[in-house]
Amino acid sequence: MPEAKLDVITIGRSSVDLYGQQIGSRLEDIGSFAKSVGGCPANIAVGTARLGLKSALITRVGAEQMGGFIKEQLGREGVDTTGIATDDKRLTALVLLAVEAEGVSPMIFVRTDCADMALDEADIDADFIRSASAIVVTGTHFSTPNAEAAQLKAIRIAKAAGRKVVFDIDYRPNLWGLAGHAAGFERYVKSDYVSAKMRPVLADCDLIVGTEEEVLVAAGESDLLEALKAIRAVTDATVVLKRGAKGCIVYDGPIGDDLEQGIVGQGFPIEIYNVLGAGDAFMSGFLRGWLKGESHQTSATWANACGAFAVSRLLCAPEYPSWTELDYFLKHGSKFKALRKDEQLNHLHWATTRRQHWPRLTAFAIDHRKQIEDIAGAQTDRIPAFEVLAVKAAAQVADGRPGFGMLLDDKWGRDALFEVPKNFWIARPVELPGSIPLEFEFSQDIGSRLVDWPVDHALKVLCFWHPDDPSGINARQLEKLRTAHEACRKVGRDILIEIIPSKVGPFDDSTTARALGQLYAAGLKPDWWKLESQPSAAAWAAVDAVIEANDPLCRGVVLLGLDAPQDELARGFAIARSARTVRGFAVGRTIFGEAAKAWFAGGMTDEQAIADMASRFAALVGIWGE
Repeated sequence: MPEAKLDVITIGRSSVDLYGQQIGSRLEDIGSFAKSVGGCPANIAVGTARLGLKSALITRVGAEQMGGFIKEQLGREGVDTTGIATDDKRLTALVLLAVEAEGVSPMIFVRTDCADMALDEADIDADFIRSASAIVVTGTHFSTPNAEAAQLKAIRIAKAAGRKVVFDIDYRPNLWGLAGHAAGFERYVKSDYVSAKMRPVLADCDLIVGTEEEVLVAAGESDLLEALKAIRAVTDATVVLKRGAKGCIVYDGPIGDDLEQGIVGQGFPIEIYNVLGAGDAFMSGFLRGWLKGESHQTSATWANACGAFAVSRLLCAPEYPSWTELDYFLKHGSKFKALRKDEQLNHLHWATTRRQHWPRLTAFAIDHRKQIEDIAGAQTDRIPAFEVLAVKAAAQVADGRPGFGMLLDDKWGRDALFEVPKNFWIARPVELPGSIPLEFEFSQDIGSRLVDWPVDHALKVLCFWHPDDPSGINARQLEKLRTAHEACRKVGRDILIEIIPSKVGPFDDSTTARALGQLYAAGLKPDWWKLESQPSAAAWAAVDAVIEANDPLCRGVVLLGLDAPQDELARGFAIARSARTVRGFAVGRTIFGEAAKAWFAGGMTDEQAIADMASRFAALVGIWGE
């Protein structure tokens, strides 16, 4: 057989999980929900992709927005979506759940005739199955004839091709019709029927993973030790027994008379916050080791660590660690039993699981509220229309290409925000223009304001920070910057911090780097910096050194313009091209200044203003280069 292109294909459930955000509440009392991809196989596909495996998912989703969300999110996670079929007759499955108490999470499965349970043999492509080193089949999809046939076909193809078969028992009594709609959290109901469906699968497996209850139902036994022996009687597969907070035991050989006579990985004592999805995180970690030829003890340790991350956080797949995050945790541990409170782990998690990468960014900034108001004079009611023209100019230059963006404000830019192309990077200012010390515009409660923003919009805050300013001023400004930073991390938005030291004090090759060093030392790790042109390549080298020493996962720097003429910006661009951390620019008045003056004065039509701004923006894009 040719070498496998994929490491693992998971098969079965895919849903949209709606998690109640009020912890300690009954599901009846939940006021808002967080949305994420869910379902055991979908979670494992995400978890393994984050750990560096090439994963794929075979499932069905509905031909609607929730199905679109699953495919798009899996694509963002690096999961191969070739095997996801769109079913135009059924809806995507939903799950609603709450964390009512430690280890208690009432949930409702909305899965009546849902898309993923309509999976059938026609959805199993032989070449696709053969393209992976292993497949993962899951318990729920043996509960209906069509889905069972699909998984059995996949097993036959995989075995014939010499590929590995993994069985995640994934027993949910509710999904077998053995519990009522309100009993979604029920973990075990003894069933001879379920056992009769699962037992024949065991012989074809290379790896079997399940909780104590799942092992009992798969074997059809009432005693755990007897269940393990019954499984061993029909298969030589490695068996992994998940035991919650006690970790796991791996059995790879004869089953003795002592449950503890197996391979145990390192455990991690942590606070239990939410147990849902922990098993899928565990499986992801085990597969990362098992498929890469690590020892069972190492695989089990990685599995336990991934499970620890999951139970210490709220959601399922979104909370699973990246390889960078897991590696750091294994090397350094954490002083927190509640891992969600560890700032370094949280930063690594955020920075390695961002929605989109921006290796190059050329942005048109038109968030200059005060300057545009001065140009408009008494015609401030026309500013929204002008910002729409700016968006049209930027879209014309981008022409659908990636790597373009805009800075737009909430004061005048509401109409413009609705016009921005969907693939644009967007940042929105929150500072009160010209404020020193820094104050926020409209409200000092930034967190509640961010809730209304699209998830891919970044917060931009301009702070006139100078490293030699009096400590009292910088302390007040730092308080505001921390507020914005913490709000972005809590709500899940990028933050861009803009500083312009030259406007408030002496400026030389070291000024900007010293300023960044102070802000990093204060615990700020913004996703982006917006900086002025530096006087030399040495100054940029100093900026690079500070960023890379404090946050090598920073998205990078964009250059601001300060209303400089095009030739001056070109010189600044040329120097900045030597910097490793500079990704592009976000320039405003150099692009829109002349058009704004003429348009508000009645000397330019809409079309002429668009053409003028597009010409200037295109020129800067050309100067920056590809």
